[in-house]
Amino acid sequence: MKSEEKYDYLIVGSGLMGATFAHLATRSGKRCLVIDKRPNLGGNLYCEQVEGINVHKYGAHIFHTSNKEVWDFVNSIVEFNRYTNSPVANYKGKLYNLPFNMNTFNRLWGVTTPAEAEAKIAEQREEAIEALGGREPQNLEEQALTLVGKDIFNILIKEYTEKQWGRKCSELPAFIIKRLPVRMVFDNNYFNDRYQGIPIGGYNRLIDGLLQGTECRTGTDFFQPQYREWRKYARKLVYTGAIDEYFDYSLGQLDWRTVMFKTRVENIPNYQGNAVVNYTSHQEPYTRVIEHKHFETFGADVYVNPKTVVSEEYSTEYKPGMEPYYPVNDPRNSGLLQKYMDLAAQEENVVFAGRLAEYKYYDMAPTIERAMQLFGMEKE
Repeated sequence: MKSEEKYDYLIVGSGLMGATFAHLATRSGKRCLVIDKRPNLGGNLYCEQVEGINVHKYGAHIFHTSNKEVWDFVNSIVEFNRYTNSPVANYKGKLYNLPFNMNTFNRLWGVTTPAEAEAKIAEQREEAIEALGGREPQNLEEQALTLVGKDIFNILIKEYTEKQWGRKCSELPAFIIKRLPVRMVFDNNYFNDRYQGIPIGGYNRLIDGLLQGTECRTGTDFFQPQYREWRKYARKLVYTGAIDEYFDYSLGQLDWRTVMFKTRVENIPNYQGNAVVNYTSHQEPYTRVIEHKHFETFGADVYVNPKTVVSEEYSTEYKPGMEPYYPVNDPRNSGLLQKYMDLAAQEENVVFAGRLAEYKYYDMAPTIERAMQLFGMEKE
């Protein structure tokens, strides 16, 4: 980087937050440099081509929103397909539709009307409430039982949640589950949003479109000395990395939950008939299996490619060197985050943006909304 170069923004990270901010800034005539330590652009949205199939390397990403402005924005970059998320749960070889709806209840109890399903859930909820003897639920297990009853809890929630957290439901706090929606209609569409889909051609096309016209450098670590002295080269910094790392962990490390993937090619055209299958018993160590082909290929077209790619997803404790996925919202981490945010507020001309920098889980559409909000604040 030459010292005479002057960028309006140095943007650290080319994931959806960094790429969207860069797009908005470049479109407004600002000069941006985007750097990313990975060898590819796109952050966790990056897709790898395997046997002609776009593989979501860092976990399944399904775009959904009710915000028409956001939907129109992403479709102005690349057209999205009609994918509808309708996951299936596999419990000891039996399949159940998700989210909890009339198809699920018919499979569980043989009920065929909403009234029958409501009566069954009410009966089991009452059992759980009576068992508490008038006290409030003390843990996740008691909370879930009072919300949906024993059958839904034992078959579709208990062991799946224990695999996710690595702890028994009776040892997890009740506040993790505030509500468990049940639908008294035959509707397997997981999301309630008006719009959902996957970019036609994969998420790399979305990222490439967002970053078109913006200078990007991959394999470039912000924590190299030349980039830490960014003020020589840029007027402002947009930082989308981990907030504790920015401050060299001076106050301690924030905790994360993470996931690992085992991906393989199957020499058959259709492995499980669905993009997402959750495994809700301890019989399998993984939490779900993703068959990537089904995000972009539908109907008879599934059989055009004689191979398919599947990924087993495992929840695991985060250790240094792993990819951080989900913040841990407990008193220790909330208190430590506030201290880091106080330090961040003192950093002149630095914008801390996104999941890692704000230590906050963002889905994709809210990430774009946040990028729009932050860039809007820059223009004020």
